Amino acid sequence: MGIVAPERIELPIEGMTCASCAARIERKLNKLEGVTASVNYATERAAVEYDPARVTPDSLVDAVEQVGYSARLPRAETVVVEEDPTATLRRRLIFSAALSLPVLLLGMVPALQFTYWQWLALQLATPVVLWGGWPFHVAAWKNLRHAAATMDTLISLGTLAAWGWSVVALFFLDAGVAGMTMHFELVSSRAGSMNQIYLEVAAVVVTFLLAGRYFEARAKRRAGAALRALVELGAKEASILDPDGGERLIPIDRLQVGDLFVVRPGEKLATDGVVVEGRSAIDQALLTGESVPVEVGEGDAVAGATINVGGRLVVRAERVGSDTALAQIARLVTEAQSGKAPVQRLADRISAIFVPIVIALALATLGYWLATGAEATFAFSAAVAVLIVACPCALGLATPTALLVGTGRGAQLGILIKGPEMLESTREVDTIVLDKTGTVTEGKMALVDVVTAPGVEHAEALRLVGAVEHASEHPIARAIADAARRAGSLPPVESFESRQGLGVEGVVEGHALLVGRPSLLAEWSVELDGELAGAVADAQAAGRTAIAAAWDGRARAVFVVADTLKASSTEAVTELKRLGLRPVLLTGDNEATARSVAAEVGIDEVIADVLPADKAAIVRGLQGGGSVVAMVGDGVNDAPALAQADLGVAIGTGTDVAIQASDLTLVSGDLRAAADAIRLSRRTLRTIKGNLFWAFAYNVAALPLAASGYLNPLIAGAAMALSSIFVVTNSLRLRRFEPHRAVAGPAAV
Repeated sequence: MGIVAPERIELPIEGMTCASCAARIERKLNKLEGVTASVNYATERAAVEYDPARVTPDSLVDAVEQVGYSARLPRAETVVVEEDPTATLRRRLIFSAALSLPVLLLGMVPALQFTYWQWLALQLATPVVLWGGWPFHVAAWKNLRHAAATMDTLISLGTLAAWGWSVVALFFLDAGVAGMTMHFELVSSRAGSMNQIYLEVAAVVVTFLLAGRYFEARAKRRAGAALRALVELGAKEASILDPDGGERLIPIDRLQVGDLFVVRPGEKLATDGVVVEGRSAIDQALLTGESVPVEVGEGDAVAGATINVGGRLVVRAERVGSDTALAQIARLVTEAQSGKAPVQRLADRISAIFVPIVIALALATLGYWLATGAEATFAFSAAVAVLIVACPCALGLATPTALLVGTGRGAQLGILIKGPEMLESTREVDTIVLDKTGTVTEGKMALVDVVTAPGVEHAEALRLVGAVEHASEHPIARAIADAARRAGSLPPVESFESRQGLGVEGVVEGHALLVGRPSLLAEWSVELDGELAGAVADAQAAGRTAIAAAWDGRARAVFVVADTLKASSTEAVTELKRLGLRPVLLTGDNEATARSVAAEVGIDEVIADVLPADKAAIVRGLQGGGSVVAMVGDGVNDAPALAQADLGVAIGTGTDVAIQASDLTLVSGDLRAAADAIRLSRRTLRTIKGNLFWAFAYNVAALPLAASGYLNPLIAGAAMALSSIFVVTNSLRLRRFEPHRAVAGPAAV
């Protein structure tokens, strides 16, 4: 019996209000046999990997519901845009704030305390505590039914205790008598009286916490806006080209692989495909972050959701639906946002046990002050302050909000962070290994120089040789032919013959041409003279390919062809060095070619003549020498090395295998994005650690103050809400991250 491969599913979770909620759901799911789950409070999703032979998706949903929350299976159909999830919170906040303000003023300003003012305060505060705080009470009750406690338990206990004490004091003690007055104090008085009421504390704390929840929800929505915009910017319709030449408009979900669709100037491409007719420029900024349009023509691959800014194109659909580049980007980013960085694990463990400890601490505070002879009102005030100030909301938001914003900003810039675990790796990396072909260079041959014999016009040599090379499919021949075609139209070739491994022969405009290795010319007793022979020697010394051309019995020109250097490579290497990384060029090419490329871009260390199977071993060797290695590559042969490296970076213009093996993907294929990706990852990690420091420091500092009676419950509620808002807004600063990319001039090697 074969082993069943695990399956992965993303479950949207409803009802979570804090990190301890996420921790409870995660523990419950992980108790199921064959299940590995990670629950993210910020994205409100559970990423679950399960054994389908032992667990079904429905049983995963049941497990979540057993602990008092709700989950649903993801739907395949088109997602309907839901109502703004902050709308209900906003209504509760406005209602609560309107009623809490007069209660606060009455409780703080003795001059406003008319006869029986306290009863008006009770009428205003009660709907705030009971209706405004209803979400907290409902969540606390659900948790109590499952013998659990979360942040909502602390809020519900604290506000109901403050309101309940006030009701008792008004009805059964001295607080309801005519002429009762109160004075607001930042620090609770140890000589309190039995007529002290806390209606302003109960009402305003609920309002503060609702405000914190509202701004938190709105900020989380803004944090995910980059990914939502990315998904929603895809085309909604496609103009299909019928066999009779007519066109018809269809919804995008009806487009099929193989369909021909028309894209006019200014329109979005409906899906990924290949151009079959027309030439134009494509704005790929949505996918790559690059603002300069790319020229495309027949046979070129194009991606859906990019914009046609030039002429009319006819495109054959190659990938549709969830297989498109846009859908894959969205999936990668979503998976990254659903995961957890190692630094979050400690916060999760603390949040899971924090609430019971705080409840115990609040009871201990109440008992201690009563036992030492303090007034009941002071002891009660200190206990309530402990309950309210200790809510671990900021702790739970510290990591996921930063990760949400960082990965979303990366997606906008064409940088896909596959998983949060790699954030730690970017901080430690000290060596970056760069594959040459397709990473530092374009990965395709181009004509870089033409040397002609005396009396031979450059244009004539290019036209004649380009014509005969146009009939060949060899990559070197295509490079020369493409350069010639850009210079002008090409004449027809006659008597064409390809000589395997040597070159080509043909007749153009009555001239018998020989184009290829110098040995092909030698077969016809044609020798290269001094200048042309020198050009061949110079090209070979630089690791370039020299093609000799002769016609009418004489050597006439030498064409130098090479893999061209990417325009941004030199700047990229400079930026990587600035980040403290040691660049190493790794290639299967010969030493001369590799050294030439390395010299052009500023790399000192070169490892050449490496077989594809040995690239992972090279990376392993560098790691064995104490280096923390990042590997940048694009080909199938780079996949093992990308997987072996501490940080794998795939060029997005490369193969799917390389992308799957990597930790980071650079959609644009621009090597400068590698430096940007490392900078963004490091900044995201710094933001996470800053958030965690604030959250820990806040609780460590606030709890002793509250337990000692030096913190009024009203101030405690405000401080708790503000700490959460601070953490979220600090994370939102990552939205302002800008890449260090400038336009570089063309270069060749």
